[in-house]
Amino acid sequence: MFRRSAFVAAAVLALLAVPAGAQTVPSVVDPAWVAAHEAFLAGDALRGRGSATHDETVAAAYVAAQFQGFGLLPAPGMDGYTQTAPVVRTTPSGAAGLTVGGVSLAQGEGLGLLSGAGAALDGAVQVATGDDPAAVPAGEIVMIAPPEGPAVGAWINAAAQQGARLIILRETDLLKGAVARSSPNRPGLALAGATPRSSPVLVVVPAATFDAMAAGAGTGATWDPGQPRVEQTVTTNAVGWLPGTDPAAGVILISAHLDHLGVRPDGVIMHGANDDASGTTAVLELARALSNGEPHRRGILFVAYGSEEVGGLGSRWFGDHAPVPLTDIVANLEIEMIGAQDPQMADGVMMMTGFDRSDFGTALQARGALIAPDLYPEQNFFERSDNYQLALQGVVAHTISGWAVTPTYHTAEDDIAHLDIPFMTRAIQSLVEPLRWLASSDFIPAWAPGGRPERR
Repeated sequence: MFRRSAFVAAAVLALLAVPAGAQTVPSVVDPAWVAAHEAFLAGDALRGRGSATHDETVAAAYVAAQFQGFGLLPAPGMDGYTQTAPVVRTTPSGAAGLTVGGVSLAQGEGLGLLSGAGAALDGAVQVATGDDPAAVPAGEIVMIAPPEGPAVGAWINAAAQQGARLIILRETDLLKGAVARSSPNRPGLALAGATPRSSPVLVVVPAATFDAMAAGAGTGATWDPGQPRVEQTVTTNAVGWLPGTDPAAGVILISAHLDHLGVRPDGVIMHGANDDASGTTAVLELARALSNGEPHRRGILFVAYGSEEVGGLGSRWFGDHAPVPLTDIVANLEIEMIGAQDPQMADGVMMMTGFDRSDFGTALQARGALIAPDLYPEQNFFERSDNYQLALQGVVAHTISGWAVTPTYHTAEDDIAHLDIPFMTRAIQSLVEPLRWLASSDFIPAWAPGGRPERR
């Protein structure tokens, strides 16, 4: 499979990469090119571009080859078009065990693991009572009998805020279904040397067992996650550089993420045609368009990040190892899920997360970009994409999206058949001239008062 995948990838790269200077490419975005990128990135051959996998590496190689074909250069200080970051992959044992009050359960034998595996725990148990999530007691191990329905999220959040490291949930129909759909043994990824993100382990136990455990909770609990498998791997960013004529004018960063969810345990490929092959396609087509014509004053970095789906690892690495000083980046436009349009938006228009946090969106909008404010501020989308890593370091950085709450999100239906290629093409086209203007002007986007995010 490895040899065949490599052969297919090489063949496609050879066919699609256009040698620098071989032809003059117009600044018109062609739907055929949009469809061609999607056919490769979201096709079966790349098996969903799982984070920090060989398939992600091939996707990055494809993007890098396209950058080179458009005449882009390696970024300053780089000797090629890819940037790799060391990653640690930790695969849960699949043999976790829980004992509370002398009652024991094993994973797969009554114990359902919803998320995480965590470290071994041994200590006191707090049992939540009443019907108010705000009354969840503080403690590292907490038992909760939530009501049926989505309100369970409020209880989980309350316990996490109180310092819970293990949350034991009494089974409901909703939670039973969630366990059936979960991938409890899915590997966790972290940048090598980084402190792993802290989030509680969520387990579900049958109602009768939960009640028996709660009755004896005073004697304490033991959580044994088993022995995980730890491996070293890499995630890959693709980076292309279009130099400007004035080194003091600053740099524009245009980005997306190229990874998705890979292959489910049942063998179903999660193609990620919208999330975020569509954004990667946009970066490619903007690179094609903006590299054609007269040089700009400002340099432009085009980046496709790896491993966004597991915590923004590629963008975190890029932020700490950027080929230009972050203080030189005047703005970052991240493109995320433009493969379909939100029916609540005006025809053809995308939304920009955190629109009111700066004057970047209004400047692009005034010059023809089909963008408008975020319809879902309560979802905190501004903080949920790769732009946020740069924004935390001061760069005016926003994400644009076609339909942030699309029904195909993280489902097997996020495939090529569910893309709106005409919408994608029009959306990308609307960004060309506004970005060309930004690259040639002296306008510097600025945060609105209180708009710049602060590290918590």
